[in-house]
Amino acid sequence: MKSRRKTAQLSSPVDQADGLRRLFASRTMRFVPVVSNPFITHGGVLIERLCSTLDDMGMTTLVVDASERGGPPKELARFDLAEGMEPLSPRINYLAARGLPVRWVDERGSTRAFLDAVADAGAGNHVVLVHASALELVRLFGRGDEGLSRPRPVLLCDDRSESMTHTYAALKILAQRSDWLTHDLLISAAPGSQQARAVADRLGHCVDLFLGGLQRSWVQVDPAERACAAPSPELGELVRGLVAAAARYSATDSQFAALARGAALPATPFNSMN
Repeated sequence: MKSRRKTAQLSSPVDQADGLRRLFASRTMRFVPVVSNPFITHGGVLIERLCSTLDDMGMTTLVVDASERGGPPKELARFDLAEGMEPLSPRINYLAARGLPVRWVDERGSTRAFLDAVADAGAGNHVVLVHASALELVRLFGRGDEGLSRPRPVLLCDDRSESMTHTYAALKILAQRSDWLTHDLLISAAPGSQQARAVADRLGHCVDLFLGGLQRSWVQVDPAERACAAPSPELGELVRGLVAAAARYSATDSQFAALARGAALPATPFNSMN
């Protein structure tokens, strides 16, 4: 009897750890690259609509704002990213990260390790929106050969010429430096705008003709729309497509360790989207 009891006591932690690993093996955090545009007037509204649409889908979202106009990181975030994450709502979290990815740069100029750190620090999130310039996103995501599945970026634009010019320049950087040839587009424009469709068509034509790329879809968003308004069917479809194509990041050993210590296992609605 003593021998059996001792064997059971020894095998129980092993079985529990194995069960946690198998349970969490299908739970993946997804990274969506969002290309910043400093010339857009209502870029924050577009980020809000992405977040509220994900919230409507039951997903918890972390916005990592490493854009040109993003806020500086909290001092402690330079040592522990979790210290810089703040909740904006029950299912939306925020990390001010302007200039932060470069602290994880390697000898090849890649900041891919920053995504590792975000995954460890923000393990309870389902989706991470990485808001950064095209150049920064290229350094973060590389060419898709570093073990992270290839995501599809979403670009932000409005119906003004400066914004459109910057968007096309960003598309050139993505195509030429990282072979990123497919994208989605969000355009901030009032419902009566006569330019929104023309902007989307022109960008799609230029990407096809000069870069050999493809604009998968585009959606016009009213900048006066309430952030909590129900998303349009078109916006919902675009966001579902982004999540389905997002870079899937599997749990790391540190996340497994956190689970083994009793941390709550994050629920996920991803299974139906694979």
